[in-house]
Amino acid sequence: MKKLLFLALMILISTISIDAVFAQEVVNGNVYDYQKRTTPLEKVSVKNLTNKSSTFTNNFGAFQIPAKLGDLLEFSTFGYHTDTIYLIDLKPKRIYLPTRENLIETVNFEQTKLSPYLQLKDPDAKEFKQLMTDDARGKKNDDRAGGLIFTLGYGKFRKERLKLEALAEKEKIEGEIDEKFNAEKIGKLLELKGQELTDFMELYRPTVAEVKEQQPFNYDYYIIQSYHKWLKTPPSQRKLPALPKIPIKP
Repeated sequence: MKKLLFLALMILISTISIDAVFAQEVVNGNVYDYQKRTTPLEKVSVKNLTNKSSTFTNNFGAFQIPAKLGDLLEFSTFGYHTDTIYLIDLKPKRIYLPTRENLIETVNFEQTKLSPYLQLKDPDAKEFKQLMTDDARGKKNDDRAGGLIFTLGYGKFRKERLKLEALAEKEKIEGEIDEKFNAEKIGKLLELKGQELTDFMELYRPTVAEVKEQQPFNYDYYIIQSYHKWLKTPPSQRKLPALPKIPIKP
């Protein structure tokens, strides 16, 4: 009798242990609209970028996907910003996705240029004669002969405007990098602090060109990728080289 009780107890313990092991290999949760916090999002793509598994949320916004500590999960769906989380635990997750807004900036037209080949007439305009047209007397005002077209400084103005637009775009992206790639955010994702954190940020701060090329830029994924490169780099090379000293002439 004691042997049977002992055997049954061992089977029960084994079953519980197996269930616990499998439970540690799965993470679940729900995805909601960021503005409407209680509105679940259906058919959101959930990808484990580490083990390449994927799934979708159901009509309640719920998901379940194989994962372990240190994996990177990506959540994406049409009309919403993509979000990525780094698993520091396997507790149920609540994900909130903000909507993607396509804003069209207002364009103010300060001047226009019409083709001289268009025969455009104002029905309300009064009739007048054209003077001083290189002896082309008798020619109508809409004829090509004798007409003068002035374009004063248009090319220079356009170049200056493009420079200002490029500068404004660069400043906007630099502000985004400062907001998304900072010590507080990186400290939550990685086990770095102090001088190591400072060196990591200086060495792997994304450039404006990198962020501009991949819109929307996935900062969490970039930080994790950079951290793996950091771990493979010898400690002596984990910071930017010192700037050369410029000799001061007497």
